[in-house]
Amino acid sequence: MIVSINQPAYLPWLGYFHRIAISKLHIVLDHVQFEKNSFTNRNKVKTTNDWCWLTVPVRTKNNFGSLPIHKLEIDNNTNWRLKHWQTIYHSYKKTPYFQEHSSFFESVYQHEWQYLSDLCREITNYLLSALKINTSLLFSSQMHPEGVKDELVLNLCQKVGANIYLSGILGQDYIRQELFEIEGIKVIYQNYHHPNYPQYRGKNFEPYMSIIDLLFNCGSQSRDILLNNQDLIQTSALV
Repeated sequence: MIVSINQPAYLPWLGYFHRIAISKLHIVLDHVQFEKNSFTNRNKVKTTNDWCWLTVPVRTKNNFGSLPIHKLEIDNNTNWRLKHWQTIYHSYKKTPYFQEHSSFFESVYQHEWQYLSDLCREITNYLLSALKINTSLLFSSQMHPEGVKDELVLNLCQKVGANIYLSGILGQDYIRQELFEIEGIKVIYQNYHHPNYPQYRGKNFEPYMSIIDLLFNCGSQSRDILLNNQDLIQTSALV
């Protein structure tokens, strides 16, 4: 069974969904410490001539070091929801498939969310469905894992009976494959090649936007664009 693991993310990019799509099971790593300036609470969308960050404000003051992602609260003192919805609406309202999905996103931004993890889960579940990705999801906050870094990853893989762990490419910097191989788990790495696709705005293609950029521009073709012409790096001794 192929298992992937990743922290929750707000409006994730294409590679996030590719890794989930080619896994049998995906574990949302939501019990670990929130990292400032990560993609957990922000992502990019394409605007008229460029791109911009959409960042969900979160309550971190005097709490760093004790902020597991699944307990991280949103700071609703500013009207960030209106700003995000207006940016998305004005950036994508003329794309071919925006109307197909607009009612969901409008409803998301009409709701006042307390926890970032709940917001991310709501949006990600919708996007998985829109992309016809049926991979099962588990949440590390409900699994009581042990260890840190690669030992944590190994522990989670063992808990679910994985025989293949699908890592992001940066995992090569810290994963000790021998630990996994001793336990009969093969490690492979996602090497995502960002596809080009028609973008409504701008003369030049802008990569690494949120998946909504692909979805609003390409609709039902998004899944094939997401998955085609990709490869994996296999360096494990296990076969």
